[in-house]
Amino acid sequence: MRGLPMVVRDARMPERVTIYEVGPRDGLQNEPEVVPLEVKAELVRRLVAAGLPVVEATSFVHPRWVPQLADAAELVELLRGEDESLEHPVLVPNERGLDRALAAGCTHVAVFASATETFAAKNLNSTVADQMTMFGPVVERALAAGATVRAYVSMCFGDPWEGPVDPDVVVRVGRRLLDLGATQLSLGDTIGVATPAQVGDLVARFAAAGIDVDRLAMHFHDTYGQALANVHAALLAGVTTFDASAGGLGGCPYAESATGNLATEDLVWMLTGLGIEHGVDLDAVVATTAWMAEQLGKPPASAVARALIG
Repeated sequence: MRGLPMVVRDARMPERVTIYEVGPRDGLQNEPEVVPLEVKAELVRRLVAAGLPVVEATSFVHPRWVPQLADAAELVELLRGEDESLEHPVLVPNERGLDRALAAGCTHVAVFASATETFAAKNLNSTVADQMTMFGPVVERALAAGATVRAYVSMCFGDPWEGPVDPDVVVRVGRRLLDLGATQLSLGDTIGVATPAQVGDLVARFAAAGIDVDRLAMHFHDTYGQALANVHAALLAGVTTFDASAGGLGGCPYAESATGNLATEDLVWMLTGLGIEHGVDLDAVVATTAWMAEQLGKPPASAVARALIG
């Protein structure tokens, strides 16, 4: 390794942030070759050992739609058997997915909504309005079972079919999910087209709608190389939770232009340089990225991994 960045603290920034690791779920879901169960479990183990406080493990989506995650129940059982104190969030697309997640003992679940009509139709076979009818019982039953619920909103900044997205629609969708009972709202730049001013504007609109910024998380993709600039804008706006994927793995099986997620190690490097606490071991994340790249047979996508691995 070649050391860490020089630290220059920016007093406008939060003192600490949470990195919400999505690599095992969002990172692997679009891989064409099925990753063995034990490799998925080892990826989760390594990420936890690297100090990541939240590692989203998998999704209880129907195997027909995402074959890569067909082993969701087996993965959760394996991980819980190793350490019952660790509770990894899982995605549940509908009530059937929730049933499977609860049966597996999951207590942290997430639902996945859309801010645009086309993506709602392609991803959920629904409309922007009707998706809430589907999610309502999911959230209600999850809460009744003692689970916490996170909500993702996709296509918050741009849609490959519809173009620019009305930020007020994003706020309405997000508010509805929070009103249903979600504790946190992750705003997704699913195709990576956002720019910093857009990010600041959207956070400001949520604040104007009376939604505490502490309830927001940001989920950036790096399609156009803007992810870290967008993180910087979100930090200035007071956001303290960021989704990321080790090695920049990821995409969306329903949107071909959705390339890799913001890489965890790229985020850690920048946060470290800003003097923001995060609790994550950069060397361990980079080593995990290098290991996972070997498993997948392709080089890591992240700039920091390429620089440090050599």
